Amino acid sequence: MRMKIAGIKTDSIVDGPGVRLSIYVQGCSHRCIGCHNPETHDPMGGSDISIEQLLAIIAGSSSIDGVTLSGGEPFEQAAAVAALAEAIKRWGFDLVLFSGYTFEQLLTKSMADSNTCSLLHSGSILVDGPFIMAEQDYNLPYRGSRNQRLIDLPRSLKSGSAVKWSARWSCTVG
Repeated sequence: MRMKIAGIKTDSIVDGPGVRLSIYVQGCSHRCIGCHNPETHDPMGGSDISIEQLLAIIAGSSSIDGVTLSGGEPFEQAAAVAALAEAIKRWGFDLVLFSGYTFEQLLTKSMADSNTCSLLHSGSILVDGPFIMAEQDYNLPYRGSRNQRLIDLPRSLKSGSAVKWSARWSCTVG
């Protein structure tokens, strides 16, 4: 299986918690004004790559804490992205998904689309909602505008409603 990507960053610290390998999916119908990655909008742009090639790149990235699928819009290539996400989850990496769709829109879409459902179930965190220029805030972790949420996907899917993600800090004594 193949997918269109705009690029890969092997050491991102802004696309989710820890050091991440970020894959930027090509194609986005949201076309948010002020988008951080407008070059990803055209579905005909970018590069065609196999899931196997992407998995080899991830396997060769030994110093990452997780993988992020951003865009563009990952859910517009749900079949290929879900296949990739399932492998990432099997390997034990946490997976951050960025989407211009809200969690509620994706939940509705997942009822008729098994690939969207699978992709949601493979993720750890969803950064949801379109970028809105009037809501822009550079002080927010991992997102660009205040309307966007950090959603804890496993807890949200279990409850059927959006549960906000928060960093879980722990320390050991002794």
